[in-house]
Amino acid sequence: MTDLAQSIRAIPDYPKPGIIFRDITTLLGDARAFRRAVDTLLLPFVGTKVDKVAGIEARGFILGGAAAHQLSAGFVPIRKKGKLPHATVSIAYSLEYGVDEMEMHEDAVQKGERVILVDDLIATGGTAEAATKLLQSLGADVVAAVFVVDLPDLGGRKKIEALGVPVHTLVAFDGH
Repeated sequence: MTDLAQSIRAIPDYPKPGIIFRDITTLLGDARAFRRAVDTLLLPFVGTKVDKVAGIEARGFILGGAAAHQLSAGFVPIRKKGKLPHATVSIAYSLEYGVDEMEMHEDAVQKGERVILVDDLIATGGTAEAATKLLQSLGADVVAAVFVVDLPDLGGRKKIEALGVPVHTLVAFDGH
């Protein structure tokens, strides 16, 4: 996946000093890299029944929409609180400096539906953990969580796996 890693821009000291932001917009802008990333994210699930793909706002919408199309599955947006127009369910989760909430429509998944969770990056895992719990609270069977980028030093993958959900990533970067 070296070429995919090279298509991801590193932005030092963003959003604060000492952090290297891994920007996938450069990957998304490269048609071959974008296609390869989506194809490779989904490779372990070829021939597997998937009812829905859930994407976490905002880059997870881009990847998740492409994944849902490829799998002939429905798409479920998981958004920040207050952004969805119909009745929702929500979950609070911890951030580095406080608490936030995300939500999805209460009728977005049905009990027993097989769902893949998609986002661009897993770091500390708080957002993905909350999204997984939200899906599971509605009875979804979260068959996997997939991410283009893993920052393994921050331990997010372990949080998702502790919920019984396998994690599939394409590129790992040490540090943060």
